[in-house]
Amino acid sequence: MRKINLNDKLSQIHDHWHPRIVAELNDSYVKLVKIEGEFVWHHHETEDELFLVLSGELTIQFRDRDVVLHEGEIIVVPHGVEHCPLARGEVSMLLLEPKSTLNTGTERNERTAEAEWI
Repeated sequence: MRKINLNDKLSQIHDHWHPRIVAELNDSYVKLVKIEGEFVWHHHETEDELFLVLSGELTIQFRDRDVVLHEGEIIVVPHGVEHCPLARGEVSMLLLEPKSTLNTGTERNERTAEAEWI
C-alpha cells in the first residue's frame, strides 16, 4: 500500500489523450489523462467508464444531448452508449475503468493509445 499524489503524477504528463495508469483496484485501473480538443465517437461493448474532472471543463457528447462536467464532478458512461469527450481547453481527468478498456472502445485508429504506468 502506498499513497499516490495525483498532482505529482499529472505534472509528469505532457501530452494529450494518452491515459496513464496510477493504481489498480480489483479488475480496474485508475488512470490519469490530460485532454484538449475533441476525441472520437466511440462506445465500449462491455465496459462502463467513470470520468472525474480534476481541472478544467469537460463536455461528454451523446447523440441526444451534451453533459458538461466541471472540477470535482463525475459521470459514469454505461457500456454500449456512444459518446465523444470534448475539451475546449486543457482538462485533467481521473478515469476508473476495467483493465480491458481501450480508450477508443471498439474502434482502433490514430487516437488509440495503450495505457502505461506512471
